[in-house]
Amino acid sequence: MTFSSFCPFQRWLPRLLLKQRDALALLSLTEVLSPLAVAGTLCQEIIMASVNRLMRAIRVFEFGKSDVLKLCTDVPVPSPMENQVLIRVHACGINPVETYIRSGTYARTPTLPYTPGTDIAGIIEGIGKEVTTFKNGDRVFATSTITGGYAEYALASVDTVYPLPEQLSFKQGAAVSVPYLTAYRALFHRAHAKPGEVVLVHGASGGVGIAACQIARAYGFRVFGTAGTSGGLDLVLQNGAHAAFNHREKDYTDKIQEATGGKGVNVIIEMLSNVNLSNDLRLLSAGGRVMVVGSRGSIEINPRETMAKESSIIGVSLFCENKTERNESVAAIFAGVEAGWLKPLIGPEYTLDKASQAHEDIIQTSGATGKMIFVI
Repeated sequence: MTFSSFCPFQRWLPRLLLKQRDALALLSLTEVLSPLAVAGTLCQEIIMASVNRLMRAIRVFEFGKSDVLKLCTDVPVPSPMENQVLIRVHACGINPVETYIRSGTYARTPTLPYTPGTDIAGIIEGIGKEVTTFKNGDRVFATSTITGGYAEYALASVDTVYPLPEQLSFKQGAAVSVPYLTAYRALFHRAHAKPGEVVLVHGASGGVGIAACQIARAYGFRVFGTAGTSGGLDLVLQNGAHAAFNHREKDYTDKIQEATGGKGVNVIIEMLSNVNLSNDLRLLSAGGRVMVVGSRGSIEINPRETMAKESSIIGVSLFCENKTERNESVAAIFAGVEAGWLKPLIGPEYTLDKASQAHEDIIQTSGATGKMIFVI
């Protein structure tokens, strides 16, 4: 519908001008045009309002502590380009790496201002003209976003968007991407783990830890996990670990070594390298690999620990994942959902106005239980 058909001022004007010979008609014309002009302005305002919709979103205007996360209520809703979709976000995952990026200390930092958040789940409300695989109303999850996930709406490239299985809620959809993609990449793309090997998930009660336990158990590994609370230990056992150990106990590494029959652990998925890396190296078997998924600082280690066993310390980052690897990982997610062993565990939930608190909690709270998310 054009502006002129929606607001009929232009269509009526020629007929009105035909009556200009009559002075009374001129007076009538003035009386008619005034309300029409007002109506036309109102129509235009309505149209502009519908085009420039506003949304709530977290914006970061400077790097720093958690208080730089600002909730803005006047952020324009973005419009999708040719190969993009607009998603009404129902839930968004919260990840430790987002706190490092926000602080400005991460290796990769975005251009300011920006909206954090990558793994979202919601409903498509707009599609680019070249998008053929989705339609408005589809339930989806995205493995990354263009405009940021801490918002009511987010743009995503169509090749990073996938149908949300009906077995999963929006909250679970927001807990799938980063945890399961990271765990799968650590095990197979970086550690090249083989079924039958012993996998230790060091810090297994959080989002990535639970994902790693589920995947490793499903693919035929012998799975050990650690946690710092009795509740966390129960979760680890419920989600695939053959044995769980309390990493707050002084002799827990001795217990792990004993559980391997003295042979050591083949692969360690490490969530807190700045605390555990030295212990990890001593726990490894010959040719063992430590996969560094998380670290909140530095640590001093003795490189000789790697020499006798020819062990490796390997970093893991989804930023380095290529398209082929991504598709393989996502296929594994769908297979896990279909088989019933992949069950994202939801942890603490927050609203956008609690973004600063969420960033504090994900770093400072010990004994993580599941994936932290925003419910939007």
